[in-house]
Amino acid sequence: MVVLNKIYTRTGDGGDTALGNGSRVPKHALRVEAYGTVDETNAAIGLARLHAEGMMASELAAIQNDLFDLGADLCRPEMAKDAEADYPPLRMVPSQVARLEAEIDRMNAELAPLRSFILPGGSALAAHLHLCRTVSRRAERLTAALAAGEEVNPSALKYLNRLSDWFFVAARAANGNGADDILWQPGANR
Repeated sequence: MVVLNKIYTRTGDGGDTALGNGSRVPKHALRVEAYGTVDETNAAIGLARLHAEGMMASELAAIQNDLFDLGADLCRPEMAKDAEADYPPLRMVPSQVARLEAEIDRMNAELAPLRSFILPGGSALAAHLHLCRTVSRRAERLTAALAAGEEVNPSALKYLNRLSDWFFVAARAANGNGADDILWQPGANR
């Protein structure tokens, strides 16, 4: 259980922050950038949820919860030391990735095949989901860069890769199952 009695601690006033294992790193460290961008994705989802209903709203809520799991995973380096921890660190698991894949497949089954790239927009929900897609892609790029030099849970990286796909397909679903997508017209304004 998390208990937050005091919001400011002053421990980061010098430009560093604590990771989940207690070590301190600069606030601009790649690991902090990665989980910070996961948090930014979560905030963008909060905006999208203002326009979502039914199953889409429920799925977005589940993703928001997953993203807190993902942030907890990324802020805890040294997976090899998980067994030595005082409490088991929270790690992303393959079933979270599989759930996203099943949801993508279900939504995609209702969509007509794309014959053009699409521009972000259409309905308010679709526009917000496209913003979620681009922020989650940035989180994925940062996490991939982190994984190039430090240990990162493979399920965390897979989840981020599927997540941007989920947002793309969900945006099309929110645009009347693709009927209201805005198609790119190459060179239209030359």
